[in-house]
Amino acid sequence: VNIKIDGLFLRRPISVCDYDENTLTLIYKIVGKGTEVLSKLENGTELDILIGLGNGYDLSCSGETPLLIGGGVGVPPLYNLCKKLIEKGAKPIVVLGFNSAIDVFYEKEFEELGAKVYITTVDGSYGTKGFVTDVTKDLDYSYFYTCGPEPMLKAVYNTAKSEGEFSF
Repeated sequence: VNIKIDGLFLRRPISVCDYDENTLTLIYKIVGKGTEVLSKLENGTELDILIGLGNGYDLSCSGETPLLIGGGVGVPPLYNLCKKLIEKGAKPIVVLGFNSAIDVFYEKEFEELGAKVYITTVDGSYGTKGFVTDVTKDLDYSYFYTCGPEPMLKAVYNTAKSEGEFSF
């Protein structure tokens, strides 16, 4: 979605973490003025949001054991994907990468869906020390879906064992 923030010229692009008929769950990190203003809005504030942007993921390619690879702010859009894959009978493996333990989020939520979850941190303060590719190299999977920072996406591209989809 793209959210209009009063007083700012550009809309803020935020990935959808989850949704149902009445609710959108958006997770974002405060990194600038726009997300700071967004974080201070009161419950019930109406927002001007552009929705239906992007292509989404193709679930028909997943196979039985799809791999979901998320890095930092690339984690949220993988949550609903994981839910949908499990609903169709797949057994997703989730690898989430962060800089340090303080940055880790949504591990429990993915586990509660029934996914096998691996966490990596660059500094080794939680999970496997290193990058997502330090874990994915040892996994067997049918297809992959990934979202995260460009250096991570390049590393996934260079080490992938199957076809997959990238979200930028």
